Amino acid sequence: MANIKMVGFDADDTLWRSQDYFDRAQVDFEAIIAGYVNGEARSSERLYAVEKANLAVFGYGVKGMALSMIEAAIDITEGRITATDLHRIVALAKDLLRHPVELLPGVREAVETVASGLPVVLITKGDLFHQEAKVRDSGMSSLFRRIEIVSEKDVPTYRRLLEEFAIAPEEFVMVGNSLRSDIAPVLELGGWGVHVPYHLTWVHEREADVSTAHAPRLRTLASAGELPAALRLIVAA
Repeated sequence: MANIKMVGFDADDTLWRSQDYFDRAQVDFEAIIAGYVNGEARSSERLYAVEKANLAVFGYGVKGMALSMIEAAIDITEGRITATDLHRIVALAKDLLRHPVELLPGVREAVETVASGLPVVLITKGDLFHQEAKVRDSGMSSLFRRIEIVSEKDVPTYRRLLEEFAIAPEEFVMVGNSLRSDIAPVLELGGWGVHVPYHLTWVHEREADVSTAHAPRLRTLASAGELPAALRLIVAA
């Protein structure tokens, strides 16, 4: 039997909606840029290229996206964008930072059920200030033994956290919507992954490689409501 001692949860698009707001901001960004260029500008692709290049400098989150939007806007328009429209882009970022925290259906009940039998931790990445605010506004912080806001979710990060938790990888289950950030690194370490896909996924998070050798330790669910039963099956695997 699997000796599970701890369950980790991702936050954005696992516990509450997030990508919806980013996608709307990108649509608004493209509308601003459309006033300067023709239809061949491919502003979404060019914005992502700038964002990806800037991840090592700005990290993840709204503030990094905003700076990348400004840089991309100046590049795409060849410096013709006005200060007024740059200010509109800054306003998009402020709206993102103020959006309400909307829990996904069945999430609170699922986390409460899991937490009644196992220690649960929250592991999320992004801007510290924004993530702390969302955790606070979610009303769920008291359910988690620890809340970890990290700059990246990769093998070294999960290895460090598991060492701090004094948990072996095979004793740990990670729940999240992103194969790249939530599932693949934990599987590579020897842990368990529960993938709960969200209907929207940032293109960067689609770049995932999950080995077929790890398939026995991976579960894919349609909704958070299936999580308690899935964990019971993992324990009995």
